[in-house]
Amino acid sequence: MARFVRKGHQAAANAVVPLPLRDGVAPSYLWITEDRAGGMLAFLEERFGAVGGPSWAERLARGDVVDARGDRLHAASHVRQGMRIWYYRELDAETPIPFEERVLFRDAHLLVVDKPHFLPMIPTGRFLHETLLVRLKRKLDLPHLTPIHRLDRETAGVVIFSHNPETRGTYQSMFQKRSIRKVYEALAPALEGREFPFTYRSRMVDGDKFFVMKEEEGAPNSETFVELLERRGKLARYRLHPHTGRKHQLRLHLASLGAPILNDAFYPVALPCKGDDFSAPLQLLARAIAFEDPLTGETRSFASARTLDWPVAAGPAE
Repeated sequence: MARFVRKGHQAAANAVVPLPLRDGVAPSYLWITEDRAGGMLAFLEERFGAVGGPSWAERLARGDVVDARGDRLHAASHVRQGMRIWYYRELDAETPIPFEERVLFRDAHLLVVDKPHFLPMIPTGRFLHETLLVRLKRKLDLPHLTPIHRLDRETAGVVIFSHNPETRGTYQSMFQKRSIRKVYEALAPALEGREFPFTYRSRMVDGDKFFVMKEEEGAPNSETFVELLERRGKLARYRLHPHTGRKHQLRLHLASLGAPILNDAFYPVALPCKGDDFSAPLQLLARAIAFEDPLTGETRSFASARTLDWPVAAGPAE
């Protein structure tokens, strides 16, 4: 069987892309690293047999599969080592996500957005058009839009995009240098017997399931500063300052402390997928981001207008 390397929705930053943006969706591509007999249609049907959307015969017939030069590929086209094949990812059906993003700021370089819960950042799995990146590209006509950091699908709040390839690296370096100041809020069980504020550190590694993380003994590689903002009965609202940016860091840290974030389906135990149930959003919010603009030296600060949802049974603030 032919081996290949597949790239996702976003093409390499310096690649020449032979297919245009279509309704906010950029083409994907894969590299072929081995000759394959039988023709292009047979290869695509075998490789993507479980993928929905129009058949590969239809896509080839309408010219939606091309090589690196933009030449149309056909059912009988040879599959050769070193080829790069470009195509559009398509889905049979996609459930609309009934929550809207809000643009907080836009200049010649950056776009800052207040993301709702449940909306994925980028195309993945069963999400394509119902993602923040594709929505923004389509609505704002920004073909070079790229997130310079990520939020989980389940998390709401402030996220920053670059839409100028010439300055993207400069802004990305802020995250690499940890010069971005990020503040989150979460609703979770009240931590009894704790003095606030405090710093929690642990060593985080990939979990036994690919989509979660876990902690293990060893030198810490993650750090979160925790403040108590408000308490209502057995629940509390926390302000969280992640000093590192590990996947699911805040969710795992609070769960490890004995206070898993309200409605967290991953921590402390991964629950069955809720599909398109939007009734119980994770009570985690990327409240604010601040930084010194590396181009102008100006201090920039952006805050979400969203709020977390206290359960009615939580009672009044203490």
